[in-house]
Amino acid sequence: MTQISFLHGAHDRLQAVAAWLVQAGGDGRSVLVYAPHGERREQLDRLLWTHPATGFVPHCRAEEALASTTPIVLASKLDSPLHDDYLLNLSDEIPPGFSRFRHLIEIVSIEDADRLPGRERFRFYRERGYPLEARDISGGIQ
Repeated sequence: MTQISFLHGAHDRLQAVAAWLVQAGGDGRSVLVYAPHGERREQLDRLLWTHPATGFVPHCRAEEALASTTPIVLASKLDSPLHDDYLLNLSDEIPPGFSRFRHLIEIVSIEDADRLPGRERFRFYRERGYPLEARDISGGIQ
């Protein structure tokens, strides 16, 4: 069964996502980032080129030739995922087919526009019996 981690209390969702991806990439994890909204996906793509300030997080888009060998992949669809390890949800909805992944990561900010849909997703997963972890990241990703 898919393990689900809710990392809540982020001051800026995209910055927290980038920080988590830096850590995940450093740990050698394969992460598929579900970002169906083009603008949000583009913002994260740009951010990963400059975060951290002294480095670069290896990543690409799902439709690129190097996607199968890149640890972090940004995807607008989950029709044919490249792996079933980590899925990071950057949408405000339940990601389609999330249960085929080993671990789902939900990062939620303190903004109402993000926090309220996050609560609905948490309730959805809890009601279906998924193992949930909730961790406050208001002090940063650790």
